[in-house]
Amino acid sequence: MTNPRGTASPPKYQRLAADLRRRIESGEWNDGGRLPVENELEEQYAVARNTVRLAVDVLVNEGRVHRVQGKGTYLRRRARHDHRVYVRPARRGPMVPSSATYVDEAREAGRTLTVDFEVAAVLARRDVADWLGLRPQETVMIRRQLCRVDQEPYAIEESHYRAGLAAGTALMNDEPVPGGDERILAALGRAETSATDHLTARMPGPAEAAWFGLGAGVPLLVNTRVTRDGRGPIRVVETRYAADRARLLFELGEGAAAASG
Repeated sequence: MTNPRGTASPPKYQRLAADLRRRIESGEWNDGGRLPVENELEEQYAVARNTVRLAVDVLVNEGRVHRVQGKGTYLRRRARHDHRVYVRPARRGPMVPSSATYVDEAREAGRTLTVDFEVAAVLARRDVADWLGLRPQETVMIRRQLCRVDQEPYAIEESHYRAGLAAGTALMNDEPVPGGDERILAALGRAETSATDHLTARMPGPAEAAWFGLGAGVPLLVNTRVTRDGRGPIRVVETRYAADRARLLFELGEGAAAASG
């Protein structure tokens, strides 16, 4: 590829990072395999050691590789975990509980799912207040699930409820609810029958990057679901996934599940 006239060539370390990225994507090294050590890369590319280090820094920030003190630089294992964001229901009625979907997916993949729960009362964000039909800064209850797959941080799911809806129910407890939160809502006469999903991507904040253990260049996938019944909005569920370890599936139409692999 040539540069447009008047455009400076990328720095040498960026060109080296691009070629190492190409070699990684071509499968030259297996997942979890070790890259050549610095002096080998110096010889292969005829560059200074500092250029090699800067190039590898780029790949570390992208979450492609990680350094092991005293051992070298290794490819991160690409153990992506599929999550069915939307599952076509077998018949008309309440939507499939998200908690049940997480458990089934982990079991089918032969992996172990663990979830920690947190509950807090907070002032509603403006978008959440708008979706729930609340006044700005009105209090909502957040029920947070910190999901790990094989002990690797995978997703943070936060359900935002009107404070009056969650009060006095198991939704206020920081522990699993048998049958999922959806069972509590159905018992309250608010079975979720429809939803709108908003899928975006953004860079993580410091606390999110620390919890997920992300490289500096790895974004989050953010799926925000607003659920409803015939009476109006019920809750806002925001789920944040590490983009380097999650693939989101939307199954629509006949035979979708069979083709999702």
